[in-house]
Amino acid sequence: MPLPISPGPAASGPHGPAASGGPLDRCAAERVTGALRGPNGCFYLRDGAVYCVEGTPAPGIEARLGAAGRLTGDRWRRALETAGPDHCGGQFLVAEGWLTQSELEICHLGALLDAAFFALPLASETSSFTPGSRHWLGLVRGISAAALQRATARRRALLDRLRPWAAVDALPVVPLTPARSGHSPTTGRQRRLLARADGRHTPYELAHALGQSAFVTLLDARRLAAAGLIQMPTAPTALPRRRPGACHPVTEGPPPTWQLPVPDILETADPDIALLVRLRTALEENL
Repeated sequence: MPLPISPGPAASGPHGPAASGGPLDRCAAERVTGALRGPNGCFYLRDGAVYCVEGTPAPGIEARLGAAGRLTGDRWRRALETAGPDHCGGQFLVAEGWLTQSELEICHLGALLDAAFFALPLASETSSFTPGSRHWLGLVRGISAAALQRATARRRALLDRLRPWAAVDALPVVPLTPARSGHSPTTGRQRRLLARADGRHTPYELAHALGQSAFVTLLDARRLAAAGLIQMPTAPTALPRRRPGACHPVTEGPPPTWQLPVPDILETADPDIALLVRLRTALEENL
């Protein structure tokens, strides 16, 4: 049964407090084994080390290996079914010769770091812990909570430098021709992203299709927007302010005269307050 996480002091490191770890720091300090669930993802821990993160927009190991042509969906499902109570799905993939241990570890670590970026930070009031819960893939390689949070903080800082172009994160990527922008993609990864973009899929969807990091895809999308190679959404135009009397028909004759209303709602002997009331009433009537 999931247990709520009680608030406690934040952990500190050589560079100050850990980056918004909270319950993750406490689980690491207590060297727990189980599943720590938050609103944006689930962390699986063994003896306080994180070895899997699930439930985020980032592509998992299956999507990455499938896009690279290294593992079919049928083989992935067979590993899931064979893992059983021993939770050794990763070992099964290697034992069958479908992956090398190095391939599994590299892909697993990339997926873990990517998922953690979207699952952090965690707050005690929205987190729960299930002792003993394990992931079917098993322990491939663990990473300390402190190292995971430092990596996430570095990635967030990189993305924040391109904050003016954050509007492209959740919208379909619409490529522009280099001739219109005066720039060209600088990396092969950016060229692949533009080649796959069709104006209908968001950076998150393109990351799944390409089998690459969702964080890196967001970073490239913002960089391409900054270079003028993908279309930025147009800002909504503000509605024009209604002019006093605009909704009334125009009549012939001299222009109407207008006087400040008498503040009969608030009776006061203070002339300053009376003036403020008149001004407020006049503004209200002309909005």
